[in-house]
Amino acid sequence: MPSDCISFQETGYFSSLICDYLDQKEKITPFYERFPNIGNFRAQIQEKQQSFTNNNRKVLVDSLRGQYTKLNVSTQSNSNIELLLRDSTFTITTGHQLNLFTGPLYFLYKIISTINLTEKLKKEYPDYDFVPVYWMASEDHDFLEINHFTLHGKKISWNKAEGLENANGYVGNYDTKGLNEVYEVLEAELGGGKNATYLKQLFKKGYLEHDNLTEASRYIVNELFGMYGLVIIDGNDAKLKSLFIPTLKQELTKNTAFASVTKTTEKLTSLGYKAQVTPREINLFYGVAGYRERIIEAENNSFATVDYKYIWDSTETIIAEIDKYPERFSPNALMRPVYQEVILPNLCYIGGGGELAYWFQLKDSFKAFGIPFPILLLRNSALLISKKQKTKLEQLFVLPQELFMKPSELINYKVRQISDISIDFAPQKLLLEKQFKALKVLAVQTDKSFIGAVNAQCKKQLKGLDKLEKRLLKAQRLKLSDHVSRLTAIHNELFPQQSLQERKSNFSEFYLDYGENLIPELKRELDPLKQDFSLIFL
Repeated sequence: MPSDCISFQETGYFSSLICDYLDQKEKITPFYERFPNIGNFRAQIQEKQQSFTNNNRKVLVDSLRGQYTKLNVSTQSNSNIELLLRDSTFTITTGHQLNLFTGPLYFLYKIISTINLTEKLKKEYPDYDFVPVYWMASEDHDFLEINHFTLHGKKISWNKAEGLENANGYVGNYDTKGLNEVYEVLEAELGGGKNATYLKQLFKKGYLEHDNLTEASRYIVNELFGMYGLVIIDGNDAKLKSLFIPTLKQELTKNTAFASVTKTTEKLTSLGYKAQVTPREINLFYGVAGYRERIIEAENNSFATVDYKYIWDSTETIIAEIDKYPERFSPNALMRPVYQEVILPNLCYIGGGGELAYWFQLKDSFKAFGIPFPILLLRNSALLISKKQKTKLEQLFVLPQELFMKPSELINYKVRQISDISIDFAPQKLLLEKQFKALKVLAVQTDKSFIGAVNAQCKKQLKGLDKLEKRLLKAQRLKLSDHVSRLTAIHNELFPQQSLQERKSNFSEFYLDYGENLIPELKRELDPLKQDFSLIFL
């Protein structure tokens, strides 16, 4: 599987904030602690080791053992869970929603980046152990974001209507009723063959033999990555929430996140960057059977859910419920990273550009909560190109890096390149500008009032040349219509809906062709610290 690369900056698909972070521009440094190079992990290890207690490790391992009771855990994952009891063991974490059948392709890249980084760290720091962790966003509530995936350009959706009454609004609690209908659609789309059979069984055992979305997702991810020692964690756990009690109380009584994140966000936006999250005065939800709403501060030092269905008449009342039932309190998107870093001996979070952007807003809040801020690493990204597609690109004289141009720009560029006549009027424009420059000199010597007329005529003539150039280019595109149509087709294959392949396609599309070799090959090709967009020829 040979590969090539293009810088994230050159792709045109990543924000200025992320590009500036990768370039380590000075103006970004206030929003992170340490840049993700291998040497900076030593200081991160020392800082986390001093702050993370053995009691937290015991609670974490006890919780993970309980979460894995219904799963055939791999030897590697089981060993990693037990290693977490040692104060010389640390985690590298990525997180993602519980998308149906893993959702977009980049889900694989997130986890592979995480696994590969732990292996690199072990080589660099052999006295320590490093565990790859996938954090399941089981407390997320946006079902429409996760209820589908795309296979061969076809959107396969789970149109769920039943079983929501006991879900607390948390997608992880949704039962798996109705997924047998999705299985029938998938079965027909996959067709026959060894690889198709595996995918069908993976979906069937995951979703039709488990009661809720959390357990189904854990099964599927464990089947795909358990052999590499991946540890899968569900934060919606009473034991883990018990470790979060002091932070919950601080957030409720002091509005810590609101004050600190607001301040950081103002700094970030003053530099021209866009804010990803907006803090609330209280960034917590309250959830019981069939219910989930955010918490607000009401009158006279009381608290309530936003719809006033649940009311706590005093600070002491809600604090007492936190102590007794911490599992009823859930962090929102802004507080989830804080919760993660409280319960894990974590060194680094690996995420996409949008995720890292909101982590930058949280730096000061971590300091306010007294929690070490993790190293932030942009996950691997890749464009997978089949042998057949590579041949097509060669026949069309297209370099893979050129595919990141906008389709219209790419087509015009290639038409100019392969045309048997010149469609570049730049020399004629230069000559015209030279002629009018001489006319300006003449106008100055005779009557300066003519300069405006000369400039207007120059502009008119240049505009005319632009129109002629566009008409000629259009004519050549028609003449080379076969080449243009083939170029358009291959671009649409590799950039579905003019978006990155990894954001649209599901892994199953590639597993059909490459089977059990797919993940090992991707693992060999993706280097988490390389910080380039990979072009992988399958």
